[in-house]
Amino acid sequence: MARFNTRLTRPPVTSPVTSTGGAAHNHQGATGHLRDSRSELFLLAVANFVSQETFHEDGEERDTRYAALVRALAVEDPEWTAGLLRWLRRDGRMRTASVVGAAEYVKARLDAGAVDGPSNRQVVDSVLLRADEPGELLGYWTSRYGRAVPKPVKRGIADAVRRLWDGKALLKYDTASRGYRFGDVLNLVHAAPDPAKPWQGDLFRYALDRRHHPERAEAPASNRTLTAHRALMALPAAERRSVITGPGGAERLAEAGMTWEALAGWLQGPMDAAAWEALAGWLQGPMDAAAWEAVIPSMGAMALVRNLRNFDEAGVPDGTAARVAARISDPEAVASSRQFPFRYLAAYRHAPSLRWAYPLERALGHSLANVPALPGRTLILVDRSGSMWSPLSDRSLLNRADAAAVFGASLALRAADADLVEFGTTSSAVGYRKGESVLRILERFGDLGGTNTVQAVRKHYRAHDRVLIVTDEQASFTYYGDATGGIPPTVPVYTWNLAGHRVGHAPSGSENRHTFGGLSDAAFRMVPLLEAGRSADWPWNR
Repeated sequence: MARFNTRLTRPPVTSPVTSTGGAAHNHQGATGHLRDSRSELFLLAVANFVSQETFHEDGEERDTRYAALVRALAVEDPEWTAGLLRWLRRDGRMRTASVVGAAEYVKARLDAGAVDGPSNRQVVDSVLLRADEPGELLGYWTSRYGRAVPKPVKRGIADAVRRLWDGKALLKYDTASRGYRFGDVLNLVHAAPDPAKPWQGDLFRYALDRRHHPERAEAPASNRTLTAHRALMALPAAERRSVITGPGGAERLAEAGMTWEALAGWLQGPMDAAAWEALAGWLQGPMDAAAWEAVIPSMGAMALVRNLRNFDEAGVPDGTAARVAARISDPEAVASSRQFPFRYLAAYRHAPSLRWAYPLERALGHSLANVPALPGRTLILVDRSGSMWSPLSDRSLLNRADAAAVFGASLALRAADADLVEFGTTSSAVGYRKGESVLRILERFGDLGGTNTVQAVRKHYRAHDRVLIVTDEQASFTYYGDATGGIPPTVPVYTWNLAGHRVGHAPSGSENRHTFGGLSDAAFRMVPLLEAGRSADWPWNR
């Protein structure tokens, strides 16, 4: 087989995550490599589920470091920071981190009297993509800085409110459990209706009445969703089940914006909104197979994925299950859901029956569509040390070790010729066959104790054309050295940092030494670009 040679004569190419040349101790006590503030913030941001503890840092420490970096760079480099925050919410899919970042961006610039760069109003608006996020940003701001909300924050939130709020959004997100109801948001930011949406004035008045005068709140006739919902709510409890099981039941639920959570409470009969919401998360009684069959057609793909266990427990028939399976594994549905691959791995791990295994396996494969087919010989090193077993977030049943293994196995399957290796205190090859399921390969990975990246490189590097390392970069002082020191400088090394810790395991930012952050599929596209001789820029500049 002919060797693929990446080391052709070409201009030097670099990646944006850059070491300063300085050194510091990492969390294991080893001497590591410091990065500049932009690189540190980027790697932390794409791995930062706010308030989430890691093996080495508690949630408060990480949040404090994140906020301090955002505030500093909002003043020093506002264009870059605004680009990061917008990208973080959209392509990076990090909701809370981007909302928190936007609030800190505005606070820092107001305190500094800064006027250059993107406006504070634009930055606030850019990170609000879901109808409950205006309230989340207000909640963060008032908890940190009090109820005196500055004009740029108010105006940015008002822009988002006009863009995001409609009848379905109100029914889904304006609930008693929210810290800021829609009416509270309107009271604080005084959003005017969008002139292009003549029905929005009625919607805003209804939201205010729901919050402050629920006894007289009446759904506006100008909004079909709200009037359809009002008609359902007016039905006597004894008639409700016959509605959903009769002709057109599914269509009536969809027209009324009835979510599966609300349906569980509605079928129980009259009770206040707080009681409905409390019941919806666990009450299986009213949600029998007929109820699920009526609401499944109007559920989104990820809502379906999250409820597979409920479908089985309710006895949803195979024909309906087949339609669910087709939807959750549809390539377009997977792409539009913008979910990380490990979401499907979590669902696969916890699905109760085998009828969901293959569609979830297919969905995971579709979610990795951006993984490149690398030519030549590739060494892929997957960190399975103890610090990698921290959960991805407080709400996740998965950990960084398994997420790293999913990405490593996917890269190996797509590559022309790859050696897949797991490492910790020791290291060993992980066997796989071309065309094999990623999930089957994942079962062969183990728990390998400490972090000896240097030894893993020395043992397994054999004149490969490139090396990819998926890790948290926290090598023990017992094993420490430059993780890439055993690889010739002409050979590209790509490190994916999954935890966003401050100190790296090797220098980066120079030719052939590249570091990426987080689990975004888009990062994988950088490998062929770099090897084609194109220097990498920050992802929002591409």
